[in-house]
Amino acid sequence: MIFNVLSIAGSDPSGGAGIQADLKAFSARGVFGMAALTALTAQNTQGVSAVYVLPPDFVARQIRDVFADIRVDAVKIGMIANAEIADAVAGALAPQHGVPVVLDPVMIAKGGAALLDPQAVDTLKRRLLPLATLVTPNLPEAAALTGLPEAADRDGMARQARAILALGPALALVKGGHLGGPASPDILVGAEGEHWFEAPRTETKNTHGTGCSLSSAIAAELAKGASPAEAVARAKAWLAQAVARSGDLTVGSGHGPVHHFHALWNAGPDGKGDP
Repeated sequence: MIFNVLSIAGSDPSGGAGIQADLKAFSARGVFGMAALTALTAQNTQGVSAVYVLPPDFVARQIRDVFADIRVDAVKIGMIANAEIADAVAGALAPQHGVPVVLDPVMIAKGGAALLDPQAVDTLKRRLLPLATLVTPNLPEAAALTGLPEAADRDGMARQARAILALGPALALVKGGHLGGPASPDILVGAEGEHWFEAPRTETKNTHGTGCSLSSAIAAELAKGASPAEAVARAKAWLAQAVARSGDLTVGSGHGPVHHFHALWNAGPDGKGDP
């Protein structure tokens, strides 16, 4: 059986993040990907130059039309852009009981551009967090959601994860990629306690779309029936290799994308290996 996963997010024309990364992650993890667009961006590996936000009612219409015709086994939410779209997405998803929802609270692009209206944070917290099965903030996003200082160590990460749980999601995965040092730990907190995921840090500038790709891979694994801890472990293992193999690609001169299809493409020395 092939499972179906819907991404609700913005577009990245350079292909490394957003809807484009989500669909690649879905395919790499063996599920059928679908997409409801919230915004169009003009960006490349060096940054975001413009954002065009779609009408909220059109965003909701995309979501409702997918659910009206297709079995949706999981949902990933990425770039929301503003409070009106957050409301529209929440309204469209509220009737869909039992479908796992992974929320990646996209707020700032890799190059520093704001991707979420600051006034929309409250709406995201009130409307979307309670619908989430699992939320996947990095350290700056966790600080913005909780109002706490950005975590500088594991104790701070655990405190922020517990504070996010109080806002309504079933589980919170706080990602430690912004911590210094050779390791990049993540913590998953839920009703059953805390679980740490350890990973060595890969020294590369090719990290464009890592958050999008991880949350999408988690959604894919949940759709296939994995437990949350299993889903996170599988997604992290896949992403670690996607980052490690990112140097196989030659995409742009800034923060390049990860290699979503590292396990499927066999690039030779000339980069022209068999697909």
